[in-house]
Amino acid sequence: DVQLQASGGGLVQAGGSLRLSCASSGFTFDDYAIGWFRQAPGKEREGVSCIRASDGSTYYADSVKGQFTISSDHAKNTVYLQMNSLKPEDTAVYYCAGTGWGYRCQVGTIVTYEYDYWGQGTQVTVSS
Repeated sequence: DVQLQASGGGLVQAGGSLRLSCASSGFTFDDYAIGWFRQAPGKEREGVSCIRASDGSTYYADSVKGQFTISSDHAKNTVYLQMNSLKPEDTAVYYCAGTGWGYRCQVGTIVTYEYDYWGQGTQVTVSS
C-alpha cells in the first residue's frame, strides 16, 4: 500500500521559513511524482509544487515560484518543501500526495484529480 505522511507545519511569523516533509512508502510505479497542495479556509485545494521521481524535474505554481523549493531524498523516501519569506496568505493546510503520472509534473501540471494517494495535512499558520 502507498502511504504518505506529511509533517513540519507550525506557526511562524511573516517573513519566516518552514520546511515540510513528506515521507512516502509503497510506490511501485515506474513514473511517479509527489506533489504538495494547500487548502486555505473557504478555498479550493490548489497545487503548489511537484517533483518527478524518475528525473527530479519540478514544477511550481506561479504563486510560490521563487519562494518555495521542493526537493527529494531518495534514500529516505522523503520529499521536502522549503518555504521561505512566508506571508499570511500562505496560511493553509498543506497536503502531500502521489500520482503514477509523473510526466504530468514534468510538463507543468499539478491537479488534485490526478493524485490518487494522499497524506494527512499539516497546518501552516503565518502570523502578520
